[in-house]
Amino acid sequence: MKMEASTNQKSIKEGKAEICLTTEKVFYNPVQEFNRDLSIAVLTVFSEDYKAEKIAKAEKRASNKGENITEDVEGTTENEKIDITILEALSATGLRSIRYAKEVPNVTKIVANDLSEQAVETIKANIVHNQVEDLIETSHDDACMVMYKHKHPSKRFAAIDLDPYGCPSVFLDSAVQSIQDGGLLLITATDMAVLAGNSPETCYCKYGAVSLKTKCCHEMALRIMLQCIESHANRYSRYIVPLISISADFYIRVFVKVYSGAIHCKKTTSKLSMVYHCTGCDNMTLQPLGGFKPNPTEKNPSQTKAYLPAAPPVGEFCGNCNQRHHVGGPIWSAPIHDHVFVSRVLSHVEDNPHLFGTAKRIAGVLAMVREELHEVPLYYTLDKLFGRVHLETMPMLVLRSAILNAGYKVSYSHASKMSIKTAAPAQFVWDVVRTWEKTHPVKPAKLEADPVTKHILTQEIKSHVDLSERPDANPISRKDGKLRFQFNPTPFWGPGSRAAVNVGDEKMSKAIRNQNKHSKDKKKRQHSTDEDEERKKPNTDVETTTV
Repeated sequence: MKMEASTNQKSIKEGKAEICLTTEKVFYNPVQEFNRDLSIAVLTVFSEDYKAEKIAKAEKRASNKGENITEDVEGTTENEKIDITILEALSATGLRSIRYAKEVPNVTKIVANDLSEQAVETIKANIVHNQVEDLIETSHDDACMVMYKHKHPSKRFAAIDLDPYGCPSVFLDSAVQSIQDGGLLLITATDMAVLAGNSPETCYCKYGAVSLKTKCCHEMALRIMLQCIESHANRYSRYIVPLISISADFYIRVFVKVYSGAIHCKKTTSKLSMVYHCTGCDNMTLQPLGGFKPNPTEKNPSQTKAYLPAAPPVGEFCGNCNQRHHVGGPIWSAPIHDHVFVSRVLSHVEDNPHLFGTAKRIAGVLAMVREELHEVPLYYTLDKLFGRVHLETMPMLVLRSAILNAGYKVSYSHASKMSIKTAAPAQFVWDVVRTWEKTHPVKPAKLEADPVTKHILTQEIKSHVDLSERPDANPISRKDGKLRFQFNPTPFWGPGSRAAVNVGDEKMSKAIRNQNKHSKDKKKRQHSTDEDEERKKPNTDVETTTV
């Protein structure tokens, strides 16, 4: 991203687009370049799949009717005339829509909508400036109303991009109705404090799930978002298939396909789980809402039947630390990525690094996503495991080796550099910690002062633990030196102020003003109290004379 500023306007170049901003009342955040680059890469691969799916369906219909696919006068089949329309419901500057028009192949139409009249005028000017009038249509309307007007199957969009300031849940009902069968939803949420467990009651109001304050909160935020989209889709006999789910910077971003089929909606309960979170050792136990078991018949040997699992999966007290549990969820407990799709997007980015300003970061994140254990929800963190029992932290590769030596799989999560994602039982993980404690003992004073630590470390080691390192404990993305985790890219980095251009010398002035505001107020109050006390003291410095 490059920025050129003049007295009246700012000019911003990103990808193949260049936009001019003449007002501070239109939102733009340069940190989101990674978000836009990734969206373009995903849409490029998706557009190929979307066309192939539509052609395959048309061919199947034609073969069922006994018809041939006719060619038109110009020699192309009518099935090749597949419209790929994209809606950017909250367009702001129009930068994202312009980049889609110039960088995503096969797109036939883009609707750039915004509720702000000033934003729409800016979008129109930027469309003309970038010479993409033939592809982009502007809309000045409420985002939900635009989508509700496109509910009819003939008017639906192939892709809908929702990147709001805060929570996207108010747009989901209209979005799941106005997307084509097999279409793509690209959804961002920036209200991470709510999703990460700081306000579970608010999370339930907005997303229909109780969030938990835990070290794996960023992946849990993704899973809460996915269950929220699924619940909206199910109301209209539709369901989602997650392609990529990313936690990055100050937001989460999910890419999901939406399909129709009431019979598939019945499988939703098997994809959702409640979460039992131990308040002592931070262990997570999942309770599926439903499941399927074999129910073969002569006509259909592979038939299955839905059932309700027995509950609860935990006792009154945690078996590891003897503490009680909090209950959160429901969350999406099925895979949150399509590993084949992730590999294709990664190959596209690595083959065309010149197309993306953040190509190295995209490649690093997707390499980690591809390595994740997709059947294992949530994760431990190294610092929490050993910090809970006041031990010197074990090297990451030693812990990963111990898990692999026991025959279990292990991976990182892209959401945390200290993450340990494994299907190994909690008993074994704590046995590894107890084995480490034998050679790196805890201080006796801390052991006696903390009953949870004492309960965990004094339990018998029931598993054989081998701490010898092995080469495959170091993942390929780490060996290759991929840019897996991003440092804060700019000063005063974050989601920014609503409807403000976050570039230039005056960037984030409100954020700067509000930094440490509580401590500043406290100092002011203390200073005024000291002054009042000083005034109340008797003046002993004045000399007195006696007669």
